[in-house]
Amino acid sequence: MQEAVDAVRARARSDGFASRELFVAVPKFDWAEFSASAGNLSLFAERRLLELQLPTGKPGRQGGAAIVEMLDRLGDDLVLLVTTPKLDRNTAASKWAKALESSGTHVQVWPIGPRELPGWIVARMRNVGLRADRDAVQMIADRVEGNLLAAQQEIEKLRLLLGEGAVTASDVDMAVADSSRFDVFKLVDAAIAGDAKRAARILSGVRMEGTEPVIVVWALTRELRTLAALADSVQNGMDLGSAMQQARVWSNRQSTVRACIGRHSAAKLFSLLQLTRQADATAKGQSAGDPWQLLVEIVLALALGPARAA
Repeated sequence: MQEAVDAVRARARSDGFASRELFVAVPKFDWAEFSASAGNLSLFAERRLLELQLPTGKPGRQGGAAIVEMLDRLGDDLVLLVTTPKLDRNTAASKWAKALESSGTHVQVWPIGPRELPGWIVARMRNVGLRADRDAVQMIADRVEGNLLAAQQEIEKLRLLLGEGAVTASDVDMAVADSSRFDVFKLVDAAIAGDAKRAARILSGVRMEGTEPVIVVWALTRELRTLAALADSVQNGMDLGSAMQQARVWSNRQSTVRACIGRHSAAKLFSLLQLTRQADATAKGQSAGDPWQLLVEIVLALALGPARAA
């Protein structure tokens, strides 16, 4: 997304839009100031680029109206660039979002997941004249997962250190720092997908980054409640597809959730839910023990099934 935004800015500069104004719609943002900016002419009447960043993707009623009004005021001397995170279905169907899409160019940037990351790294390295073997690519992917900026920086570092040509795993081991930026949702996804090795690595990364164990407990508890309820519904004769639809499980996660339900009975999932309560009490100092050790047990049991985890 950053590269797409940079490309728009560069084109605007080359087309004579020398002035740039940035607006970030944080809470209590002054939409009247944003609206007034369209009429603010500089002394030399420069062509201007207005940038609006929506960190939440939800400008609210006043903001939505201001955006629609701004679109009617754009012309040869004024360009609007809006950036948002992924919009949910209702927001994407809102009047302001539809107006933006129909009035200009809409660029949707999809996240680079673990499966796509090695291919992305290979392409980026090829662009700067580097040829990495499979082990080297996988090592880079492991160390920068979740941080594409770090990935690009490490590739550039390798080019500066080694020059163009072949890159081996040992080259990467010497040059690339561990720049992964894991979060609790990736941890949950890896555990549900049955990828115990990746889940354990993410859990370690989360801990090293100083994340409080109660946050990890919260994410696992939230997911286990849904999984246990789904397994219980299936046990009582309900079709899993219908149960997932009722629970509002995203379509792109349904196959993963289905596989997870296949590894666990409702009773096992409820027992893991009980273990998260114990981990929560330990993390809050209400019970003796190491919350991170309990989290390791929960994550491995969820990924592998209790028997294999043991």
